[in-house]
Formats: sequence, C-alpha cells, structure tokens
Amino acid sequence: MLRYSLLTAGLMLGASAFAAPAGDLPLMPWPAKVERPATQGALVLSDNISVSVSGDDLGDAVNRLRQRIALQTGWTLQPQADKPDKPTIRIDIAKKVKPQPLPDSDESYTLKVDADGAIISANTRFGALRGMETLLQLIQNGPENTAIPWVTIEDAPRFPWRGLLLDSARHFIPLNDIKRQIDGMAAAKLNVLHWHLTDDQGWRFTSKRYPKLTQLASDGQFYTPDQMREIVRYAADRGIRVVPEIDMPGHASAIAVAYPELMSAPGPYEMERHWGVLKPVLDPTKEATYTFAEAMVSELAAIFPDPYLHIGGDEVDDTQWKQNTAIQKFMRDNKLADSHALQAYFNRKLETILEKHHRQMVGWDEIFHPDLPKSILIQSWQGQDALGQVAEKGYKGILSTGFYLDQPQSTAYHYRNEIVPQGLNNVDVIGDNDSPQSWSFTLPRLKGKPVEGSFTLVKGDSGWRGFIDFAGKSRRAVQNIEWRSDDQVTFTVDTWMGETRPVVTVSTDTLSGYFLLGNARYPVSGKLLDEVPKGIAPVVPDTAQQANLLGGEAALWAENVVAPVLDIKLWPRAFAVAERLWSAQDVNDTDNMYTRLQAMDSWSTVSVGLLQHSQQQAYFTRLANNGDSLPLQILAQAVEPAQYYTRQHLKFQAGNYHQFEPLNRFADALSAESPTVRQMNKWVDRLVSDAEDTESADALRHVFNRWQSNTSDALALSGSNYQLKAIKPVIQEVDKLASIGMRLTDLVARQGTLDDKEIASIQAELDNAAKIQDEVVIAAVYPLETLLRATRNQ
Repeated sequence: MLRYSLLTAGLMLGASAFAAPAGDLPLMPWPAKVERPATQGALVLSDNISVSVSGDDLGDAVNRLRQRIALQTGWTLQPQADKPDKPTIRIDIAKKVKPQPLPDSDESYTLKVDADGAIISANTRFGALRGMETLLQLIQNGPENTAIPWVTIEDAPRFPWRGLLLDSARHFIPLNDIKRQIDGMAAAKLNVLHWHLTDDQGWRFTSKRYPKLTQLASDGQFYTPDQMREIVRYAADRGIRVVPEIDMPGHASAIAVAYPELMSAPGPYEMERHWGVLKPVLDPTKEATYTFAEAMVSELAAIFPDPYLHIGGDEVDDTQWKQNTAIQKFMRDNKLADSHALQAYFNRKLETILEKHHRQMVGWDEIFHPDLPKSILIQSWQGQDALGQVAEKGYKGILSTGFYLDQPQSTAYHYRNEIVPQGLNNVDVIGDNDSPQSWSFTLPRLKGKPVEGSFTLVKGDSGWRGFIDFAGKSRRAVQNIEWRSDDQVTFTVDTWMGETRPVVTVSTDTLSGYFLLGNARYPVSGKLLDEVPKGIAPVVPDTAQQANLLGGEAALWAENVVAPVLDIKLWPRAFAVAERLWSAQDVNDTDNMYTRLQAMDSWSTVSVGLLQHSQQQAYFTRLANNGDSLPLQILAQAVEPAQYYTRQHLKFQAGNYHQFEPLNRFADALSAESPTVRQMNKWVDRLVSDAEDTESADALRHVFNRWQSNTSDALALSGSNYQLKAIKPVIQEVDKLASIGMRLTDLVARQGTLDDKEIASIQAELDNAAKIQDEVVIAAVYPLETLLRATRNQ
C-alpha cells in the first residue's frame, strides 16, 4: 500500500508536468472530460463508508465495491444500513435495463466528487459499473488520510467493442484464472471477452451431439455447459459480453481426431501437439459438415446470449481441398474459382445457420468476401490496410494487429497502435529541392520467409523525412531519422512485427547492419536502388466509413502462455490497450501513459487482485531452488524476453515448437519490458544533454553498483538449478555491462571522450551482449550505446 500511496500522491502534485489532454490523476483509461475545481480539495473517507443505489439493482456490485475499498485502505468497513440517509457514495441510474450487456449498451457516466460526497450518474447499470471503477482508481492513501480528490468527470467510450481474446485451446485456462482476467477487464473498462475454445491442439467444451470431441480431443481438459454459463454470468455482472469462438473450416485438427469423416482427407488423425498452420480442414461439400456446424451453433447459442458468434475462418491450408478430386469437381460444378471462393461458399451456408439461431458472424480477415452480408464483423490480424478495405466496402471491422499481448512488446508500441488507418501526409511526394535515396533490404527470420522491401530517406529543406515499403504491404512513414555517422543511419517505424528500428550502414551501393524488432536484432543486407520505388498507398476510409470501425481486441494466444504466467503476460499492459480503445484519439502522451500505468500496476494488484507480481515471484522462487530469489529480481532489471515472435521461432528451430515445451525458464517469468531500462534511457538522455545533471549520473551509478554487487549471488543460483544454467552467460554479461556503464557515465559527466579504437572495442562488447541467450535480451545494452555515442570526439 505504501508504494501506491506515494505514487498517487506524486501524481496529484505533478499536473504541470504532463501534456494535455491526459492529466495528473491515476486514471486509466483516461476519461473523456476531467475538471478540477479552482479550489482543490478532497473528500476524506473513513471506515464508515456507505453506498446507495437508485434506478436499478446492481446485484452484488455494491458489496464488491465495499470489499475493494477495504482492500485499498486496509480497513474493516463498518456495516451500512440498507438505505443510508446520507450515503458517502450515491449511484443514480436513469433507467432499468436487462443485466445482459449488448453491443449497443450505454456505458456513459458522470462522476462528481465534492465535500458532500461522491455521485455517479449513469443512464444504465453499465455506465454505473464503469463509473465505480473510476471512483476506485481515485481513492488515495495520502500522507494524512484516505481521500478522493474533488473532481467532475464526464465519460463515455470512443469505441463500443473493446475486447480481450483468451486462448483456452492451446493451453487450458482454469475457470478461476478466467474470472480473474474478467475482473481485470472490468477494471480497465474492456467489455468483450472473446473466448477461443477450439483449435488444432484441443476442443475445450462439451457437446451433447458430438461427445467424442472432448472424449478424444481434449486431454480431459474442457468446460461443461454449466461452467461456461458461470463465466457468462460472472462477466455480465461486470458489464462484459462473452463471444465464443469455434474455428472453422481450418484449425480443425481436433475435429479430425474425433470425427475424421467430416474432413477433406481420410486420415487417420492423431492429436496435434505442434504449433503452426496445419493441414486438416473441414469438407465444405458434405452435408454432414453443416449438420455438425449447426449442432455447434445451436449448443453455443443456448449458453452464450451474445448476438455475435465467432467462427474463426483464418489460416486455411487448402492442400486437402486441392488434392480431393470430389471437392475439385464440386468447385467446377458450382463455378467456384478458387479456395477463397470455396471458403466463402462455406461461410454463406454457415451464415444462414447463424441467422437461424439469431446470431451474427464474427471472423478473421479471411472471411471477408462480397458474397457475405454486411451484418458480419471482420476481426483483423492482417492490419490497418485490411481493416481499411473492410470499412470502405461497408463492412464492420475491429483491429487486433498491434494488440497481440502474447508477443512481448513495449507498452508504448501497443499504445501508439491507432485503430483508424493513417495516411502519409505527402511524406512520399518528392519535390524539386528534395534529395532522395532508396535502399532495398532482405531480413531473414528464424521461421518463415525473409521480410523484403525498401526504404527511402529524403533530405529536404526542412530536414530528413522518409518512408518504408514492405513487400505486399502499404507504405509507412518513418520517424526519428538519425545519421549516427556519415554512413550509419537509424530510424523507427511501427510494423506488424513491433517497433522496428533499422540500424544500417550504407556504403556506395550496399547496405548492412540489423533491424531491431522490439529488442531483438535481425541482420539485414541490401543495396542502393537506382530510383524511388513505387509503393502501395495506405487504405484510409473517409469519415463516414470510419463509423464501420467498431474498436479492437487485445489477443493473448497461448503457444507461450500457461495459467501460472497469465497475469504476467496481460497486466498491466492491457490497460494501455484499453485506453486506446476507450479514450480520445489525442490521449497519446507516452510518458504520461507510463506514469499512470505504474499506478494501475499497483492499484490492480491491491484492488482487483491481479497476480502479475505474485506469479513472477512464484517463478523466481522456484528457479531459486530454496535460495533467495532477490538476485533473480535484480537480474531481471537488465533483461527482457526476446520480443516479436523471436521466442516461438527459436523453439521452432530447436524442435520444441509444441504443446509440451516447458514454459518454466527465466524468460517466462519476465514482464514484456524492463521499467528499469526504460528509466535508464531517460537518465541517459538527460545526462547526455546536460553533463552537469548529477542526479541522473548518480541514479545510473546506483543501478550499475547494484548489478555488480548482485553477480556472485546470481551466479550461485545459476549453478543450483539446471533450469538456470543457460543464463549464466547473461549474468556475466550484465556484470561486464555494469562496469562499462560506470565508466561511460563518469566520462559523459566530465565531458570526456574516447578515441575511435576504444569506441570500437566497447561497441564490440555491447554487440556481443546484445545477442539473444536463452530467449532473453539484455536490454540494458541500448542506454549504454547512447552513452558510448556521447563519448565520441566530435
């Protein structure tokens, strides 16, 4: 509680430090309108808090509110009267509605706190629930008391669809773990749980009509109808819809094991344990396939009341279709030109089944086809271009690209991920006074085809600008162009792979170096192009078409996720995604976001009961093998999991890309990014810009001293557990980096320089330390590189 109270007290005092429109209160998502009175004050709370509700019955929500206040304060609250005369917190609801949330449920609310108390006013129960979360975030344990600052808030979401996908198919998630994520969703004002229930590696719900699905294809891990209804009720009580997903016609290996007669090839089939895009696919020409589909839709519609049902539809490998002569004849007879047309045929029949059961279709990009009605909803994993095309054609869409939380990425990357596709603002228009240079590149990956493309840097009257073209994708503007020397350049651009930062050397006609994908280096090669290549323009829907964009979903695919690390992967990063979906587009100050995110991290642990910290501590305790886990906590300050899909691809190369690969190593316990390294970058930037900034220099020295003092203890742990042996070189590298960091900090502080030979020697050390080891990256390399560049004799 102390950490939370000190942090929020600091937030209260720092209004002038933050850019508008987001402000200084510990709120996330940031509300639509926040007003503080000229005379600032606070409503002081005591253990005699009382709550009244009028206009609707909120069920157990008031008890939950009181319980969470007790958790946040450490008090045992006094019992309250059924109808208190002067309630501390008054909740006024304008109209009573059914407790089941719907896509158009009104979530708006106002919150006013003054000397007389706190009043939440909402049109419906759903707005009241959102307002209660805001109120809880505002409760602060200050130096003298517990209080809520006087404030008036008017709030409503920017987008109606703000979801989180949980994948129970690849690794099963127990019921209590799902409920805890629903609590987190409610705290972040997310309102759709997308429950991925089937995939190649498992079928996770009981079917009365097709019992072999769980008998043969679940390993005994599945949900009963009563358990699924329990999740629906639990979510509805918190204003959250539940949309189930059955993946069809691909991702169907589990169906193939149970009912091979529905497939496009005869089998035999065994339970699939490996990850990836696999071949089993339903046969769209068999009536039995649609009998099966109708049974599934019927059974799910009886459990899940939401008007939407997700049918998957992604990543269909059409090999079995092409090799089946009966299917090929069917396609010719029905004038189906290709596999996409055959899938559209399947989806049209599936849409009729859904309509019969009063359900609307949601599916991934691949279901998009002009033969399907405008009532379908497209979920995009292919990005803003695909989503823009959907919106232009009059279809509804939601975005998931850039919100994949199973990928370790910086929170800032997710936060910058705008739903509405953005244009280039003429960055690629070459004027008479511009000097462009274009370079091709090839980036081999650890799995799959190399990424190819080109980038163009343009020197104009106002400085450098640029753009990048990835093969098959639309042109993107690049940011932060920096020539580190006459022949080395770097810049940043957000891509489907994460924050992408080329660091390349360009000679007369060749290109070399690497692309940083998040924190992981991928070597590239390329050459100078004779002319600026033609690119694909971004698809930017007009204002009217943008109304077709309903929001987005964070996705937590489970190849690298098991229940004991679920919270580490999701929280607190999901708050930033939630803010992108709830708050105004111009709420986008990253530093302000990180300050509030730290408050959310503490608050959600205490008030909501999320386990990101206790899960990490449990992992460190196991790895420490009866020793003190503190050395692992200190080591984690310098280290991050390798970002993008690097970890999955390393497992693929090692032959471990499967369901039984243990997720038990140091990398699995780490959060996506190191707050310490992020803070180090700030201290380094300040010191480089002002050598007399002794506060930043001392802070850096303190970190480096801590790391050096930790080395012997961390090495001892690495020798005591075979699961830690592989990080011994990481510990040794961190120790070396601490020595280098200490020296560079002192040099920059006294404005000293190094000669080229010594700079090259240290850079070689940093390059070696930047290599991926046991699926982790020593992220501390990057602030040290900034210090090193500052020692170059100009």
